[in-house]
Amino acid sequence: MMQGDPRPRSAVSGWVGLVGMIGLAGWTLVAWQWTMDGPLAGMTAVLACGVPMVLWSVLVDRVHRRPSTGIDWTLRRPWAEVRETASTKLVGLWATWAAIGAFYALGRWYWQGGYVFAMHLMAGAVPLLLALSVPYLLWIDRRLVDARDGAYACGRWLTGRRYDREVLRGHLRAWAVKGFFTAFMLSIVPGNWHELLSRQVPAMLADPMAAAFGLIALMFLIDVAFATVGYVLTMRPLDAQIRSANPYLAGWVSALACYPPFVLIARGGVVDYETSGANWSWWLAGSPRLTLAYMIPLIVLTGIYAWATVAFGLRFSNLTHRGIITNGPYRWTKHPAYLAKNLFWWLSAMPVLTVNHSVVDATRNVVMLGVVSGVYYWRARTEERHLGADPDYRAYAAWMDRHGVVPRMFARMGLKTGGW
Repeated sequence: MMQGDPRPRSAVSGWVGLVGMIGLAGWTLVAWQWTMDGPLAGMTAVLACGVPMVLWSVLVDRVHRRPSTGIDWTLRRPWAEVRETASTKLVGLWATWAAIGAFYALGRWYWQGGYVFAMHLMAGAVPLLLALSVPYLLWIDRRLVDARDGAYACGRWLTGRRYDREVLRGHLRAWAVKGFFTAFMLSIVPGNWHELLSRQVPAMLADPMAAAFGLIALMFLIDVAFATVGYVLTMRPLDAQIRSANPYLAGWVSALACYPPFVLIARGGVVDYETSGANWSWWLAGSPRLTLAYMIPLIVLTGIYAWATVAFGLRFSNLTHRGIITNGPYRWTKHPAYLAKNLFWWLSAMPVLTVNHSVVDATRNVVMLGVVSGVYYWRARTEERHLGADPDYRAYAAWMDRHGVVPRMFARMGLKTGGW
């Protein structure tokens, strides 16, 4: 049946994520052997998975030749024309960076905890970015099919000339996403790296619970490393540019509610589902066989969650459209990361159990975790509304309704879930 109804082609080949995994695994083994912990070693992990993906994408998949990049390599615009567009774009781009920098400076949370490392790292990159942006824009503007992009509209707006309002809005939304989430990802890389490097292999081999937490830490590192690569390498020559950022307020509210400083889903937060609770490791302590049986689905779910990020290759990003992914776990459901993450929380938190045996606390925890799952369902629907403007996504969504394992399972249960 599926032979006559093939799955729509993915914007990213499965090999991209695979070579990134090989690079990340290689560096992790070296660092583990020589105990190379610390923030810089963590950032090296990001490079270790990012560089192979860039090389594969350019040398093998030749993504820079795709029409979707907006680049025509046969073009050689006159330098006079390029100087006008590039100078205007520099005004818009540098002003955008300055606005993001001001946001970082004003936000007190950016100078606490893991964000401190991210701020110093990004501040150190500013001179390099300023220097490289000039030759880069002069080079690429000669080859762009339409050089009058969001940065150009922003530059014209700032210099008091006529500009395309919708293009400017898209530029501001895209850079708001990139500025907000890049800082967040850079802030959590060192912590995830340390969490993995602190695990001892002999202890993991001897204790199933230690093995479970070690493997889960590894999956989280994979997710964080690939996501960081995605936010940093938002570039047209890699066909990884932001096509559009979510224009709907509901999409932004539902997404930002899951991240600091706006996060509502955290211990002690508005939506705290762990009041008087304890996770699975506390309840199963002292039962090795039960621990072994219980940890398997938790590891599988975390693996699916990480795999969903790996499938994006160089293109992972919240609140944006950077090409439609249809392979990996996206052949089963449109939202494998959200589904796996929420199932993991329900299994690991065990909200129906409380250490004080309070029915009230248990009821509240179940309701609050239900709210969390509802937020992620809301996020999924707003993403579908955004991506639905692309005919490629509509074709994928229609195929998923016909063949997706999860949507068909829900359909057999008589549930309408928006094509999860």
